[in-house]
Amino acid sequence: MTRRETQTANSPDTFEAYAETRDRARFTDWLRERAEPDWSNATGHRFTRELGTGELDDAVFERYLRQDYAFVRTLVGVFGRAVGDAPTMEAKARLVEFLGTLTADENDFFERSFEALNVPKAVYSAPERTATTLAFEDLLERAAREGGYAETLAVLTPAEWIYLEWATAVAGEPPSQFYLREWIDLHSNEQFEAFVTWLRDELNREGAAASPRQQQQIERLFRRTVSLEVAFFEVAYDPDNASRVTGGD
Repeated sequence: MTRRETQTANSPDTFEAYAETRDRARFTDWLRERAEPDWSNATGHRFTRELGTGELDDAVFERYLRQDYAFVRTLVGVFGRAVGDAPTMEAKARLVEFLGTLTADENDFFERSFEALNVPKAVYSAPERTATTLAFEDLLERAAREGGYAETLAVLTPAEWIYLEWATAVAGEPPSQFYLREWIDLHSNEQFEAFVTWLRDELNREGAAASPRQQQQIERLFRRTVSLEVAFFEVAYDPDNASRVTGGD
């Protein structure tokens, strides 16, 4: 058994049991432990390492970027749903602010990157989505539609937190390709770190107050999100097997 698998095996099945072993138990720390080894596989993936060094093949990044652009459209809708479900005006304002980043700064990045990679607008505006992308979109939409604020946070938080962690890890000597460099910068800055910290705080509060049954549902959604992040990176390297979805329950 690997260290990561041991960490998961030693992580209690319930948050109540986890909290009994910690002086300051945070719900999202428990979720992250329960998501191993996929958490470490996502944040330390070959894709992120090669992106950080600038060694990532343009064809791999292009395939990834087309799928991510399709995915972000669904993500925007789910963040919009979270705005409606958020319990306070302050929370609504934080989510609206991040929506502005997704629809302005990131969208501008996508368009400039597609131009540099010679991807026609007709291709990236209506991409053929892989099974992994479709599964990810379905998870986001079901969490928002069938759950509440906590369930929506259960998929939004790991989706953003993973990017903060891998981008922070590879931030250093910037790649020469602007589309790799800027993709790192978008996810390794103080503003984004503050937003991810806020998401975690929201989920910490909501999760700790949830019933044991709801906590288990949140945990399943969190783990599934992390497993799909791994699959999302894998598919960029393996387009011939793009119809295969891996991970999850």
